[in-house]
Amino acid sequence: MCPVMDLRPVLGVPASCPRMAVDVINVNNLWELLKNAIQKIQVQESDGLSFEELYRHAYTMVLHKQGEKLYKGVQEVITEHLSSRVLKDVLNAPNFLQKMNQAWADHMDAMVMTKDIVMYLDRVYIQTNRVPGVYHLGLILFRSCILGNACVQDRLRQTLLDMIALERKGEVVDRNAIRSVCQMMMTLGQGSRSVYEENFEETFLDLSQHFFKMENQRFIDEKSPIDFTKKMEARFLEETERVRSCLDKSTEEPLVRIMEEELISKHMKNVVTAESSGLIHMLQENKTEDLASMYKLFSRTQGGMNTMCECLSTYLRDQGTALMLKKPKNMNPVSLVQALLNLTAHLDHFLLESFNNDKEFKQTITRDLEYLLSLNPRSPEFLSLFIDNKLRRRFHGLPEKEVEWNVAKVIQLFRSLRDKDAFRRYYSQHVANRLLYSRNFSQEYEMKMVSQMTAVAGAEFTVKLQGMLADMSTSVTTMEEYSQASSVELTVKILTNGYWPVELDLNKYSIPSSIRHTFDSFRKFYLGKHPDRRLILQPHMGMAEVNATFQSSAETVKTSSYTMSLFTVDVLYFDEQEEEDAGGTQTSSTSRYILQVSTLQMIVLILFNKRETWTFQEIQQKLNVRKAPLISALQSLACGSRMHNVLSKEPKSKEIKKDHVFGVNDQFSSRRRKVKISSVQNLPMFP
Repeated sequence: MCPVMDLRPVLGVPASCPRMAVDVINVNNLWELLKNAIQKIQVQESDGLSFEELYRHAYTMVLHKQGEKLYKGVQEVITEHLSSRVLKDVLNAPNFLQKMNQAWADHMDAMVMTKDIVMYLDRVYIQTNRVPGVYHLGLILFRSCILGNACVQDRLRQTLLDMIALERKGEVVDRNAIRSVCQMMMTLGQGSRSVYEENFEETFLDLSQHFFKMENQRFIDEKSPIDFTKKMEARFLEETERVRSCLDKSTEEPLVRIMEEELISKHMKNVVTAESSGLIHMLQENKTEDLASMYKLFSRTQGGMNTMCECLSTYLRDQGTALMLKKPKNMNPVSLVQALLNLTAHLDHFLLESFNNDKEFKQTITRDLEYLLSLNPRSPEFLSLFIDNKLRRRFHGLPEKEVEWNVAKVIQLFRSLRDKDAFRRYYSQHVANRLLYSRNFSQEYEMKMVSQMTAVAGAEFTVKLQGMLADMSTSVTTMEEYSQASSVELTVKILTNGYWPVELDLNKYSIPSSIRHTFDSFRKFYLGKHPDRRLILQPHMGMAEVNATFQSSAETVKTSSYTMSLFTVDVLYFDEQEEEDAGGTQTSSTSRYILQVSTLQMIVLILFNKRETWTFQEIQQKLNVRKAPLISALQSLACGSRMHNVLSKEPKSKEIKKDHVFGVNDQFSSRRRKVKISSVQNLPMFP
């Protein structure tokens, strides 16, 4: 290859060039000198040429209005060389592509040197006459003389297609040669893709479409959907890598569209829904990587995600419907919600590991969860019961990270509930029971759950729940202050009226004097700090522990510690830490136990220190208590199995009427010293 000399720093208008008359200058001689030099440059024989002298000759011709002669002469020399010599060499070459690339490279080198020689022509004549510059003229001439030849076009196109076909079969081809000739066609287009499209791309895309169609059908017939997705993914990678390495990058987009149509769109529904190897099969068999391959392949084409989401929805709805529509006798609320959470966790695994956390898949899962929860009208209640079970057991001592995960899964179901108001009613009741009656509740976990619900449903949705939790914190502070001012051992919970889902009992109970002073002690302390408030005792809500001594046919009840409730702003109840069970203390004539009862039950039992028997009407009148809570209290004490009833009842029935008689059950027995008397209903709820 001939060296290229950059004359631009030294070339210009000669400083001392005498102004010669036109008749003195032999234009033809100057042109002959330039013509011979350009011909030598065309055949790579530029050694020995004086580019500075040649530039002066071209400058002189242009300066004396001979630019047109020079321009046309250059055009004729290049055309003659390309038509008579280069074309013949290209057509007769055994290695066509290599020769084409060599001819193109030689032509470009020659045009650079020629352009430098006639630089003044480009500056003056070309701008004035609006004709292509010498370099661009060279592109036009190569395109018309070489690439415009029908034989060259056909042979070039066929050679490229044959090489790509061989590479698709696994053979190694000269990618550099392919890339060079494609770049040549793009350069000849001078900013347009027309040369590249007409001479190669259009035919390449047509043949590729046919190739993909035949290959895809063959593979569908021979392979499973799992193998199909892997093969198609490999085909996509191979084809796009070839375009980026060999062809013009603009070919990638139309080629990918053809692949998406032929390799995916026409067969994706059959692949996704295949019974023994499709998406549902992969979900059931935990084929995480295979699902990722399917997602990666089908996400390329329009409708691919929708097809996969429809199949995923079918799977989720089928599995979930079987859970939600179980017969009531086989329906355990906690187990049902746990099974639903396990199902969503199973799908969430694939959402993250296989589906790239795709928004469309997330929306599908959320939409189907909403549908599944709507199938069972008790879903709000069941979810609340499930949360109640977990919070009462403090998530079974799970590590903090797993607790966070469980809370997130529960909130996912909560978000999908349509009737959130129904859930709030149930959840408020369960929260109230946990806070008032559970010794194992966690303020931290309760707050965590409420804060997550607030994020989903808004602050107004959880304002009462937050109020109940705030009451618990306030009660702890109040008890710390009270314990310093009083020697009475008790635990007090003060509840704000309006936050708690209870039916406020405004009845003024007649409390036995033996325990009234304990209530009055706290009332005096609290109202001393908050004189503008009003406390209302709620014996049917509180709890107490009493020492009970059973003697042949009589019972002596001695108060030990109390749990009671007051309302105003507030409710109050007392509690005391449990002692170790050691079995009932017994002698030949007595049995001693600690009974854990409600405050109202405690008040009822203390009456039997004065008399052995009482009718229902007498108890109600003595205590000034409403009928409903008193019936509930007495049923728990007297209407269970005979050996476990603290009181006896005549006649023996669960129904209670005003003339029914109650007495101490001298046959009461328990293997535990501390006996918990379960209430028929722990907490009065709003209907």
